Amino acid sequence: MFRRSRTRGGAGHRASTAVGAALLGAALTAGFLPAAQAAEQPATVAAQRLTVDLAAPEGKVMLGANGALYGLGDDGVPSDAALAPLKVTTVSQKPEGGAQHPNGDAISVSKPFLRNGGGDVLVLMQDMYAKWPYEDLGISDYLTKVDRIAADIAAAPDSEHFVYVPFNEPDQIWYNLGVADQATYEANRDRFLKDWKTVHQRIRAVDPDARIAGPNESSYHTRLLTDFLAFAKRENVLPDITTWHELGPSSLRDFQAHHDNYRSIEKALGIGPLPVNIDEYANRRDLSVPGQLVQWVSMFERNKVFANQAYWDAAGNLSGNVVHTNIPNGGWWFFRWYAGLTGQTVKVTPPSPHTVDTLQGVASLDTSRGQAQVLLGGSSGDTDVAVRHVDPKVFGTSVTVTVAEAAWSGYEGQHAAPRVLSRTKLNVAADGTVTVPLTGLDRMSAYRILLTPAGSGSPATAAVPWSAPYEAEDARITGGQVYTQGTVANANGYAASGTKDVGSLNTAASKVEFTVDVPAAAMYDLSVLYGNQSGAPATQTLSVDGAAATAVSYPSTQNWLYRGKRDVTVELTAGRHTLTLAKGTGEVTLDRIDLTAHTTPATAYEATFADISGSVTYDYRDATGTGTGALVLGSGGRAVLDVYAPRDGYYTVTSRASAAVQLSLHGESVTAAPDQALKLYLVAGNNRVTASGRAALRSLDVAGAGSPAGSVTYEGERATLAGGARLVDNVHASAGTYIGWLGNSAASTAGFTVTAPRAGQYVLVLSYSHNDRRDNGHAYNTDIMSRTADITVGGVTREVTFKNTWSWDDFWTIGVPVTLKQGANTLTIGNASAWAPNIDRIELAPVRG
Repeated sequence: MFRRSRTRGGAGHRASTAVGAALLGAALTAGFLPAAQAAEQPATVAAQRLTVDLAAPEGKVMLGANGALYGLGDDGVPSDAALAPLKVTTVSQKPEGGAQHPNGDAISVSKPFLRNGGGDVLVLMQDMYAKWPYEDLGISDYLTKVDRIAADIAAAPDSEHFVYVPFNEPDQIWYNLGVADQATYEANRDRFLKDWKTVHQRIRAVDPDARIAGPNESSYHTRLLTDFLAFAKRENVLPDITTWHELGPSSLRDFQAHHDNYRSIEKALGIGPLPVNIDEYANRRDLSVPGQLVQWVSMFERNKVFANQAYWDAAGNLSGNVVHTNIPNGGWWFFRWYAGLTGQTVKVTPPSPHTVDTLQGVASLDTSRGQAQVLLGGSSGDTDVAVRHVDPKVFGTSVTVTVAEAAWSGYEGQHAAPRVLSRTKLNVAADGTVTVPLTGLDRMSAYRILLTPAGSGSPATAAVPWSAPYEAEDARITGGQVYTQGTVANANGYAASGTKDVGSLNTAASKVEFTVDVPAAAMYDLSVLYGNQSGAPATQTLSVDGAAATAVSYPSTQNWLYRGKRDVTVELTAGRHTLTLAKGTGEVTLDRIDLTAHTTPATAYEATFADISGSVTYDYRDATGTGTGALVLGSGGRAVLDVYAPRDGYYTVTSRASAAVQLSLHGESVTAAPDQALKLYLVAGNNRVTASGRAALRSLDVAGAGSPAGSVTYEGERATLAGGARLVDNVHASAGTYIGWLGNSAASTAGFTVTAPRAGQYVLVLSYSHNDRRDNGHAYNTDIMSRTADITVGGVTREVTFKNTWSWDDFWTIGVPVTLKQGANTLTIGNASAWAPNIDRIELAPVRG
């Protein structure tokens, strides 16, 4: 339940044409326009209109479209803190011990999946085979594999969460069911149907409670589904879940017709309705891109089907939405918003329904919480979002409208918590409509609009620094070439800003010169979207107006096109400048740069949109601060907030609450008095902070850039090495050496003596590298592997998984909570059965500084 302000009318504008103009002005002031509010604006065109009808419910929020094929690589890849917030409903993985890929085994990864609230694990049974397409050794050979898989799953803990997928893309693989010739199709179909029945019955003979999914075509086929369902009904071998793939841009146009046709087949045959899982969707150009993802997710959620993003590259990053193991990118934040939808979804009418690469959206209404949310994106320009039937019994006569943006930051590019673009109080018009004008949208971004009851007072003005993007292809290029990347015509090309980048910057004279204009003399954050497949960190030299150059280092990425993001700082005077990025070591592909006025990072995380448990209520009587009211924590009430840190280090964390609350993270619990800053250690990426206690919590405010003060670093040279582990010279290691040849024997260890100023919870941050891979004979995916290490301290041993770092010379960090006694502690790293990663250094920091 929630409390609404008794104040009526408030100080907001009326929701009319005048309101649109007033809010548009506020939006411009808040910095909605990209490209530095560029001097040359395009001619004015009429804004698009997207309509949300809060009186037209579509059903309970399902969150079905957040799944991923091989989204999980190993236990810890991705991290729990990256996985849990997304509330993933389904994943598709290989059978335990399957030969198709080196990791992603269903039973193994089900452990982190289920402990983080996951739903179903679809098991792609043919991934027992090593080749792609799968080697066809006959049904008898396959049945031996079916027996093993079914026995493993039936004996697995939580076996009820597994779904058998006996065949993968049978319209192409083994059976050629997509053939045009009808006689050939019928012969192939009959063989497939016979095998389907045989395998279905074989699974049930071993696992009587098994859930089975199919037919799992590579695309939608009316002919096959009609024949398949009729046969399966007659022979009593119906799937429990119907699956097929939607893997082209045309799916954004055609899926609704596919789904409607499928439901009509079911109805004609007297079947179901069965659950549907589109267990592969989207192309490379879509993955990680919020403005593309919202188009796919909205149509799946509207139709209440499950759906898993495709697996085009490496396993373990939720289909391109997690950087390293714990760092969000723009796609992750979009799915975090999606996971935050509650209540019922409501009808959204976009300007161009069922049209490729256009503005689309999904919306929800939760009357028990007093919240409406709209997620939209997919086009550039201006858009009016009309929210209709805003019920005064739920929202009162005025609302607080909060708008935020999740931008594309690349597949490997970190993205801070989405920036709030505006907070505005609006009166609800007499016809129950609130219109929110959005200007200067970026087609690769997604946007979230929150509506909450407006209380007394005014929300804090959103702080939006000046920012401008500059495309590399529009700059002056020497010794390089412009390439076109992912487009509708080349859908499996990688995403690129503006669909183009500048590559082949591999001569001594290669450089890209950007002409930029800045409004004031100040420090500016320079973000570079890039790719680096040099096999080690690469560099370019950065100069301003031809002055002395400094080196910019670029960590490795999966390949030239798998975008990362590098952030540096430059000092500029007001006016026009030339920023030059010239060849250094290795080779770098450039996509885009962004200049943003430098500010100290600070984010207010709204408590009323946190994950909750226990006794909580919502109170919107006060609209100050974030404008989204307060979460009233009662007995056993908890709120979990996802807090971003750009790097490992200390940050100030301030609770905006009516009374003290307990904050828990990394195994530590601290008391946070209202408005009193705490110094807490956060790891790079996402940190799940739990707030509890009896208080009205408005927000958790986090500021800082990650100070190392208070932590202690131990370089590898300070370790006691045994069993063949030794120091190896490396120019990319922090002190010029790392610990290599560690593990693969119980005797091979690295021991550190570390000193704790007090007993309690610490964060152990390990800097590591490794580049283990396995060549499966097909280059369809990047088959990277993880390594593990056993970390022992205080008699407690914990196995930690270390994801591949793309090269042996790139060092990433991973944070591990540990308990230390006061004084000297012995910390040992090893792996008795396999090689551990190379260790550059370790850092220890008390959670509370």
